[in-house]
Amino acid sequence: MENKKLKRGQEINLKISDLAFGGKGISKKDDLVFFVKDAIPNQEIIAKISKIKKKYAEAYRIDTLKDSTDQVKPVCEHFKWCGGCTTQQLDYQKQLYYKQKQVSDILNKIGGEKNLDINTIIGCEHTLFYRNKMEYTFSGVPWYIGDESYDDIIIGLHVPKRFDKILNINKCHINHEVFNDILKISKEVAIKEKMIPYHVRKHTGFLRFLVIRIGIHTNEVMVNLVTAGYKPKIIKPLVDALTDRIPNIKSIVNTINNQKSNIASGTSKLLYGDEFIYEKIGNYIFKISANSFFQTNSYQVKTLYDYIIKTANFKKSDIVYDLYCGTGTIGIYVSSFVKKVYGIEIVKDAIKDANFNAKKNNIKNIAFYDSDIKDFFTNQNTKIDKPNVIIIDPPRPGLHPDVVKDIITLSPSKIIYVSCNPSTQARDVKIFLEDNYKISDIQPIDMFPHTPHIECIITLKK
Repeated sequence: MENKKLKRGQEINLKISDLAFGGKGISKKDDLVFFVKDAIPNQEIIAKISKIKKKYAEAYRIDTLKDSTDQVKPVCEHFKWCGGCTTQQLDYQKQLYYKQKQVSDILNKIGGEKNLDINTIIGCEHTLFYRNKMEYTFSGVPWYIGDESYDDIIIGLHVPKRFDKILNINKCHINHEVFNDILKISKEVAIKEKMIPYHVRKHTGFLRFLVIRIGIHTNEVMVNLVTAGYKPKIIKPLVDALTDRIPNIKSIVNTINNQKSNIASGTSKLLYGDEFIYEKIGNYIFKISANSFFQTNSYQVKTLYDYIIKTANFKKSDIVYDLYCGTGTIGIYVSSFVKKVYGIEIVKDAIKDANFNAKKNNIKNIAFYDSDIKDFFTNQNTKIDKPNVIIIDPPRPGLHPDVVKDIITLSPSKIIYVSCNPSTQARDVKIFLEDNYKISDIQPIDMFPHTPHIECIITLKK
């Protein structure tokens, strides 16, 4: 099939044979690869072409001719439009199978490693209601479904590829169940009080985001109301209703974002309770403030950290660097197994929380540094011990080339690379392999059931 014979908007019959990293179905027809949104393996579908490139085309499913043998009925009423749980219609054991296959395919293709021994992916016991954080948007511009009508203000999630249209959410099946209660109360009060949502095109209005967090193992809830200005009287009815009806709310924060940038961050003011909540991982307790990063699946994070300890096989003499340490959770969790941990992180507030967490847990053998990691090893004046183990858990783009060089120069005997993006992980690992490191262990872990996201731990030894 020649690309020039295809047209955007054209409908085509396809049989889905595989699942790509990112959650799109794969179909191959006449030497052309189709990536199809909302399609799963073994489905026969009618798809509409949305993009045409030289070697592939993108499309989305508009009808199903034959169901997949691995297909299940999605539990969520919003599944068809939301775009969050893109694999909810696929049996969970098959989700795990394809996630493992994607890790293998990506490492083989990008990392250049063939016939790798990859451990069986560790699945998640809690496949629903597992998220400890959710960011909802207040809006007056809903995504209309059929002939439905909406109130002047809704709360929901962005429709895929639309920054200005919000899908009204009644119940989400992956966030903690109490979030749905908070969502319902917030809608009721916002409508009753005729609160005005922020308009992302006109840059008018007041209410922007509803960000909810919970300590799964402490049952402490934080609500962060993000607004385009500080007007506490306007949101007081909402604060009163939430604290009256949700007894485990420990914190309500108002974050003010007066900028045009559509993000849920800014200057924060406390409206109720404490400025933070706590969460537990194993025997340790951690502070979570409004803007701090914390692993989104509290049920599975202990599994992740326990595996780091297992694959590292620490000795009491080990010096460990925890790069991209955030609020210090990994470093603190492994601290009792080693001599010393040094955590490095660019976000100042995260380092402040990390020091708080170390003190709270009475950890004496850990030190944190506020720095951009790519500059730390050339600019820092404090002499710190040379590491024999480095743990890295970078953002999705992976490691900066300078960081890779610095790690190679430090020459640790082990590198534990934790990543939520196997593509950039494979790219970086390939460089380490070229410098006399070898892969000793690969462990995929599912942190986010019903979504395309994969966490993977790769252990490298000198």
